[in-house]
Amino acid sequence: MTATGAGNRLNIVQTELVIGVDVGGTTLKAAILDSEGREYRRSELPTPRHLGPEAVVAATIDVIVGLRAHMPPTARLRGVGVVVPGVVDAQQGIALYSANIGWRELPLRQIVEEAVGLPVVIDHDVRAAGLAELEWGAARGFQELLFVALGTGVAAAVITNGRVWVGATGRAGELGHLPVVPDGEWCACGQRGCTETYASAAALSRRYSAAAGVSVPAADVISRAEADDPLARRVLNDAIAALGRALVNYVLLMDPELILIGGGMAASGEALLDPLMREVQAGLAWRSAPKIANGQFAGDAGRKGAGLVAWRAVKETSL
Repeated sequence: MTATGAGNRLNIVQTELVIGVDVGGTTLKAAILDSEGREYRRSELPTPRHLGPEAVVAATIDVIVGLRAHMPPTARLRGVGVVVPGVVDAQQGIALYSANIGWRELPLRQIVEEAVGLPVVIDHDVRAAGLAELEWGAARGFQELLFVALGTGVAAAVITNGRVWVGATGRAGELGHLPVVPDGEWCACGQRGCTETYASAAALSRRYSAAAGVSVPAADVISRAEADDPLARRVLNDAIAALGRALVNYVLLMDPELILIGGGMAASGEALLDPLMREVQAGLAWRSAPKIANGQFAGDAGRKGAGLVAWRAVKETSL
């Protein structure tokens, strides 16, 4: 807070903030952010999708209310950004389809606005995360890139000419549902051999646990692969092969300068990046692969992106 004045008059400069909420298939992450992406407070809780779609909506509202109660006393809350997986109509504020959460044609913006009494903007989680990396993170200065989020599923933000590309129907970037294994395992989307059936964090855990007979999270599967556990190595190799094929297809079509890896699996660092880079280069016989690197924000990119889309909406309405 800054105060200046003459006599009894004070001019109080308020800090303007937004709340960003990333509704993930596993974790619901939120933060209070300023216009530079700095976080004042954050919140995380398991996404209660096992209780049904309505419970996830209720939890989203609760986390916004909880953060609002901890706003700095001199701050002004300008709005809320909520980013969600699946197919999103950002203009209408509708979560059209989410396989992991169970939402269908849900007017999420209207529901949340009515509950919290603030302006709300809805967007796609991975596109918003890619936008955060472009504006505030590891992609600053790049024009042509792909941001890939490896979490409960696999999705991507297509960025060309420095702008996020959504496509004709808002479905651009569904890298997780690119079939890469002919007659492979069934995916939740109804296709076989999709990238995310092998390369998502959920897939690593599911495939290893099913073979080992014990529940093991994805991070531990990667650690066990590094320690030469043969089952973990096979599961991880399958994941890298599937993701590598998907990325080779993208590189040949779009010729990006940079591929950024985000989401929870980005924390695996070189254990994932090194073999992935080799896989992609092996699939590009006549040209070099673009740089492949971790995003700056890892698993926090979604909530950063939610804050950023809220700020962009604030600025548009303030013009």
